Amino acid sequence: MTAPNKSHGRKAIRPSFKPRELMTPTPDLVGVWKAKIMTLFPTAFPGVLGESLTGKALQEGLWQMETVDLRQFGVGKHRNVDDTPAGGGAGMVLRPDVLGHAIEHTMADTAGKWPLIYLSPRGRRMDQALMQDLAQCDGVTLLCGRFEGVDERVLEHYGIMEVSLGDFVMTGGEIAAQALIDATVRLLPGVLGNQASTEEESFSSGLLEHPQYTRPAEWKGRKIPDVLMSGHHGKIEKWRQDMSAEITKARRPDLWAAHEAKQQDGSDKD
Repeated sequence: MTAPNKSHGRKAIRPSFKPRELMTPTPDLVGVWKAKIMTLFPTAFPGVLGESLTGKALQEGLWQMETVDLRQFGVGKHRNVDDTPAGGGAGMVLRPDVLGHAIEHTMADTAGKWPLIYLSPRGRRMDQALMQDLAQCDGVTLLCGRFEGVDERVLEHYGIMEVSLGDFVMTGGEIAAQALIDATVRLLPGVLGNQASTEEESFSSGLLEHPQYTRPAEWKGRKIPDVLMSGHHGKIEKWRQDMSAEITKARRPDLWAAHEAKQQDGSDKD
């Protein structure tokens, strides 16, 4: 995606059953990456996403966010969204009829490359490659689960991708959704303001990032490595590469093995 042009005529015009305000603090902008979040707790957003660089970028229209309250699609006067698991067992499961209506409503005005993701502990683990792919999309819709999860038929019918924050269980998908959005939004053009930051950081080369230092030159008896104060850019770059390799081998042997395999595959093709 390219950085949106800050000019007139960016507001999207789409048919709607609900009248729109002529003036709104969050107009729907054309060509801007957007996160739609289906959740039982819409007030959890933007949360930390409204702070720092992601918050500034949100205010400037570099990305957009929309929350969809699942409760409005609930059944009966109490707006029930869940029911007991078929076959028995503890907890509750989000109903397929409720989720079906919510998904179709939320996805109705989406276009282009727009994945639908369910935050689930059994899904693919989040990584930088996923975030880079999502940053190239037109937007993403995230379903935040609660209770014991969602009816499997929903996942099958809509071809929903399951994505996990890690190998642990949380009470819901909202925190995982915020993590995914944060990691994706920072890759969008103009958000960080320095493209080199995303090119040199952890995982961009398949390795963990090298150590970072800043002033003062000495702190509590610990000095900045001499090579970083040398002004010799070639030596500095080699030191950083060596440290990235050393840290990755020690802390993430899985990443190091994948890196070596990729290097070997590249040399075989030469």
